[in-house]
Amino acid sequence: VQLQASGGGLVQAGGSLRLSCAVSTPTFGSYVKGWFRQAPGKEREFVAAISQNGGTTVYADSVKGRFTISRDNAKNTVYLQMSALKPEDTAVYYCAVGRPILSNYRSPEAYYHWGQGTLVTVSS
Repeated sequence: VQLQASGGGLVQAGGSLRLSCAVSTPTFGSYVKGWFRQAPGKEREFVAAISQNGGTTVYADSVKGRFTISRDNAKNTVYLQMSALKPEDTAVYYCAVGRPILSNYRSPEAYYHWGQGTLVTVSS
C-alpha cells in the first residue's frame, strides 16, 4: 500500500487549503483513513479520521469546526479541507490508513501505512 499526500503550501492566517492523499490499494474501502501532523520540535499528533464507510468522523479538538475529512472511494483518495487556518496549524501533515477500532482512531500506532507528508505553513 502506498500513500501520496499533496496540497500543502504557504497560506496566510484565515486562509484555506485542501490536502489530498491518493492511496494505491484495491481495498481502499476497507481502511480507516486518518490525518496526523507534526510541527517542528513536537510529537506527531492526531488531526482527523474517517471510518471505512464514511459514516463516522473524528477530529482533534484543536481543528474541530475548521477542518473536514472526506474520502472518495472511486478515486481512492482521502481529503482534508482546512479552513480558518492559524499559525499553530503549521506542520507536516501525514495521511495514514489502518483498521483501528473507534476508540483507537487517534492513535498513530493503530495505522499500518503512511504517506510521506506534505508541509503546510500558515503565516501570521
